[in-house]
Amino acid sequence: MGEALSRQLLVIVDPSARRADGESVRIAKDVLCAAATAKVCLPEGPAEFARALARRGGRRPVVVGDDRALLRAVSLLHRDRELGDAVLAMVPVGASVGLARSLGVPAGPVAAARAALDGVERRLDLLVDDSDGVVLGELRIPPVGPSGESSGGSGLPFLRTCRSLVRGFGTRSAGSAAPAPGAAARLRVEADGVMLVDLDQPVDGVSVGAGAGFAQVEVRVGAAGGAVRVAARSVTVSGADFRYRADAVIGGPVRRRTWAVRAGAWALALP
Repeated sequence: MGEALSRQLLVIVDPSARRADGESVRIAKDVLCAAATAKVCLPEGPAEFARALARRGGRRPVVVGDDRALLRAVSLLHRDRELGDAVLAMVPVGASVGLARSLGVPAGPVAAARAALDGVERRLDLLVDDSDGVVLGELRIPPVGPSGESSGGSGLPFLRTCRSLVRGFGTRSAGSAAPAPGAAARLRVEADGVMLVDLDQPVDGVSVGAGAGFAQVEVRVGAAGGAVRVAARSVTVSGADFRYRADAVIGGPVRRRTWAVRAGAWALALP
């Protein structure tokens, strides 16, 4: 059994949640405030959100909002180098909550609020890039919008079956993934300094997620090259200007970016 979580709460209700579903917000606030000493903040934008989080004192933050609100909270705590000491909780409210669900956050406002109150601290891995950006769920190159994600935002399918991958070990399997829409890119992909794909091979897509203490990497090679899968501590992608989707955010264009895994870097209260 884990140590009981503090019931001194800072409940930050993101503006997107209030616009999307005011009734779910009200229910979540009622459940949280009935069972804990809670200070409720209603920021009007990112700047007020950041100020509220920075002034939380000893209160444990509970984010009421969508995936972008959770990502904003983690990014701010990481930027302030306070992520390792915080235990976040989330009540998912909004149109885009696939990331929260993939992390194990209950879907309904009552169940999620109870998990925030009575759940246990779960340490989760994090991807951090060389511009200090963070990835909680998955990274895709080229970026794929929600309508193009076959997994429905539930994380990389191979993460559930490839936990035994050893650092530096890769496999190729022909025809294992459908090409991403659009023309193949010319990218160099390296994992822990080892070349997986060079610029002379067309790349249909790259997927990266953190799990089991490693960055789980999949590179889909064009021209019937199949897929390369590897578990590594870091992955570097370079080549012509490219964009990427990190959770709900589109990044780039960049010509080079490195993502490194940080095992157990942040904590989320889960059932």
